[in-house]
Amino acid sequence: MHIDIITVVPELLASPLSHSIMKRAQDKGILTVQTHNLRQWAVNKYGQVDDYQFGGGAGMVMMCEPLANAIEHLQKERPYDEIIYMTPDGERFKQSTANQLSLKENLLIICGHYKGIDQRIREHFVTKEISIGDYVLSGGELAANVVIDAIGRLLPGVLNDETSALTDSFQDNLLAPPVYTRPAEFRGWKVPEVLLSGNPKTIEEWRYEQSVERTKERRPDILD
Repeated sequence: MHIDIITVVPELLASPLSHSIMKRAQDKGILTVQTHNLRQWAVNKYGQVDDYQFGGGAGMVMMCEPLANAIEHLQKERPYDEIIYMTPDGERFKQSTANQLSLKENLLIICGHYKGIDQRIREHFVTKEISIGDYVLSGGELAANVVIDAIGRLLPGVLNDETSALTDSFQDNLLAPPVYTRPAEFRGWKVPEVLLSGNPKTIEEWRYEQSVERTKERRPDILD
């Protein structure tokens, strides 16, 4: 998979993509992520990519011209399955969305900043708008990192045990069950006997029951 990111603050994307699972995915050649500083397509020598909004109001808006030029330049290099804009008023990001996007080959992510991007870019270029929650960040870079991490770990060959992703919370519309590791008893706190039974069928039944109960308690909306 190849992901291009358009941003005015590429430094915000560097660290999360340079460590742990995302680094492993890139080192293996399974995932390629390239960041592109929007100021390469600035409208003047001062690096301007934003301007005041028509009609007045607080906050600057990312301009049409640099964004359109950046997108069209990158489209000449490869076709995109989705052009994604990270925005608080987008579709709420879910595990099912991550699953769908992990099947794509080429993605382009636009990180909003300031008051957002000119609406005409959203209308004529963007194919998918994503929000990671009902709150506002300083820019789309942190949100883009969240989306890339959620997608990247699903790519075949990224995780050492690929079945691990299949048992994560939300994969089957349930929260994951409790997990335990050694020692079997710590400070008098014991691991449930069923997990020590060595009976795979009984263990799976227990885990499913725990998932259902945890989901009912914490996220009943998922079951609805």
